[in-house]
Amino acid sequence: MQDLEQDIKQLIIEALDLEDLSPEDIDSAAPLFGDGLGLDSIDALELGMSLQKRYGIKLSANSEETRKHFASVQALAALVASHQATA
Repeated sequence: MQDLEQDIKQLIIEALDLEDLSPEDIDSAAPLFGDGLGLDSIDALELGMSLQKRYGIKLSANSEETRKHFASVQALAALVASHQATA
């Protein structure tokens, strides 16, 4: 799961052009939105598209479940891992 979290951190940095951050700067348990990494709804769309391209995951934009998956890097890693297990 550590490798998957690192991969997702790198995906976040690349997808959102966060060139001043490295994967080590992102806390896996910290919120991605608000007080954590400080992402916004536009960032969520970009990240969602990148997740779909890399992992084949389709997410509903207005779903409460999607909000839970986007809570942190750990939550995204769990989503990707469960998707890969069923694929």
